[in-house]
Amino acid sequence: MKGLDKFEPDSYYHIVNHAVGSENLFRSEENYRYFLSRYAHYLPSVCSTLCYCLMPNHIHFLIRTHPEEVLTKHTKYKDDFHKLIMQQLSNLLNAYAKAYNKRFVHKGALWIDYTKRFKIVSDSYLTATINYIHQNPTKHGFTKNTKDWKYSSYDSHISSKPTLLSREDVLKWFGGMDAYINFHLTNTASLITEWEY
Repeated sequence: MKGLDKFEPDSYYHIVNHAVGSENLFRSEENYRYFLSRYAHYLPSVCSTLCYCLMPNHIHFLIRTHPEEVLTKHTKYKDDFHKLIMQQLSNLLNAYAKAYNKRFVHKGALWIDYTKRFKIVSDSYLTATINYIHQNPTKHGFTKNTKDWKYSSYDSHISSKPTLLSREDVLKWFGGMDAYINFHLTNTASLITEWEY
């Protein structure tokens, strides 16, 4: 099955997960903010984040795992980097599900059992992934323009506000802010089945 690549140090990955059934993961702006606060709590110890998009019923993240010398500081998982990163992802999803279930008196699983992860193996794949993640709300019919979706990293990249995102790395990748904006305006992205559920 595609989307089950093992996490390795100092590598790029596209991460996707989806709600069980037709459930919505996010019912209010507060839900989106809370999820991102939990993300900021669990993931920075194992990776940097280039971009993301939170959709009502699924999530996309593009991360770069930390180098081996950083990951080995987690002594419990010293020889199993994949298990370490999966544990942090699990902690994130479980923490959000617990809060969600309490808030909405919800029972049962909230997330699909496994998180898809695709290793980025080329420069063109990295560029396409960033564009795909940001255009996801447009492709699913939630907005007409990429910049209008509040729950993605697109606006954070072109903002001067403090961020935990690797903003400078992303803008440099595209050749600066103007090139970043122009690329998103002129390169549409089709839905890719394997990148969804």
